[in-house]
Amino acid sequence: MSKKLLPAVPYLKVPENGDPYLEGHKCGECHTTFLGMRNTCSKCGSRDQMQAVTLPNAGKLYSYSIVYRSFPGIEVPYISAIVDLDDGTCIKGNLINVEPDPASIPFDMPVEVIYDDALGRKDKEGNGYLSYFFQPTN
Repeated sequence: MSKKLLPAVPYLKVPENGDPYLEGHKCGECHTTFLGMRNTCSKCGSRDQMQAVTLPNAGKLYSYSIVYRSFPGIEVPYISAIVDLDDGTCIKGNLINVEPDPASIPFDMPVEVIYDDALGRKDKEGNGYLSYFFQPTN
């Protein structure tokens, strides 16, 4: 039996026959989009107006922090980033494939969302986890 990659978070969708994607929910009243599931819009307060949407895989770096201390077993330094996706959704994740040096990380840098193994972690059956990361757009 082959092992599979399980989504590391519930809003990361891994279809049987397709590419992984991030799922957000968009308000039918104010059209604001949020990462993950919710019943009430955090912007306008509308209830039961949220519809599931596939989030884009492109955006721009809004803010970041270089982390030098973390939990045991987590390699440092790493870059924790906030990205504004092309549809306006704001999400947080790790920025990879760039030096953890402020001189290498310009604000508004174009980035793409990529999906990869979540640091080699496994469940008790040996299945790996799939996570999402940001990397500079070439």
